[in-house]
Amino acid sequence: MAGLPAVASSALAQTYPTRPITIIVPFPPGGGGDNITRIVAERMRVSLGQPVIIENVSGASGSIGVGRVARASPDGYVIGFGYWGTHVSNPTVYSLDYDVVNDFEPISLLTSAPWLIIARNSLPAKDLKEWIAWLKANPGKGLVATAGAGSAEHVLAVLFQNLTGTRLQPVTYRGSAPALQDVIAGHVDMQIVTPATCLPHVRSGIVKAFAVTDKTRFPAAPDIPTVDEAGVPGLYYISWSGFWAPKRTPKDVITRLAAAVVDALADPMVRSRLAEYGVEPFPREQQTPDALGAWHKAEIEKWWPILRVLNSKQD
Repeated sequence: MAGLPAVASSALAQTYPTRPITIIVPFPPGGGGDNITRIVAERMRVSLGQPVIIENVSGASGSIGVGRVARASPDGYVIGFGYWGTHVSNPTVYSLDYDVVNDFEPISLLTSAPWLIIARNSLPAKDLKEWIAWLKANPGKGLVATAGAGSAEHVLAVLFQNLTGTRLQPVTYRGSAPALQDVIAGHVDMQIVTPATCLPHVRSGIVKAFAVTDKTRFPAAPDIPTVDEAGVPGLYYISWSGFWAPKRTPKDVITRLAAAVVDALADPMVRSRLAEYGVEPFPREQQTPDALGAWHKAEIEKWWPILRVLNSKQD
């Protein structure tokens, strides 16, 4: 009898998948995570031989959707997209009913990119230094769009204020896509956001891009200055994303899903479409469950002490 669970797991992996797979994106359609997931999922269905359905479950900086993944059956038919905000920052802000480390099985790292500091086109300031000067002269009057407490948008807005000695008024949305729409419409002044959400609008001139959150210029948009050049030295942030499955999903199923991700990220068409949004896949050797697990652990060790200090200051 002791051998039955292994036999059952092996049988499941041999037949998996026999029906559509759902990937939960914990944000509204049109945001960076949604765009990345849809591009990768479209190619994954070729390897898996089944439809891959995207379900957007937004709210509480992504924690509602991630919770859905944690509670899903561990059979490989429901997996989830996550990033720094959902799997590193949220546990320092929210009382979650799941553990970001122990309640999930890592599948694969997906993409990485620095973020962009953008502003509404009608903003009088022509660059970041002019905008900072205006904010200092008008404390609390500048509006910054965020996806809520714990989101990378919120954390970076707090860091921006700390580094510049300014005070912004946060405006909270259910995700980066609806936040961006209000920046485009001119209802909110600025946003710090993934290029997967905003780069096409930056390229078309619909919004201004003040800086990139990296020490070096962004190859996808080399005309945008770094934060050091623009006037906020030290505001460094590289976003990353990955797929997770519920805890106890059979290892053979995880291996099958990871292989489908590897196939997708190797596809020239997928890489080209991701490049349009300013993100690039992790190197092949990092597209493994173990690599995502190690990366996630290292990010927690790096950021949790910083985030706890920031959150205590906000309180």
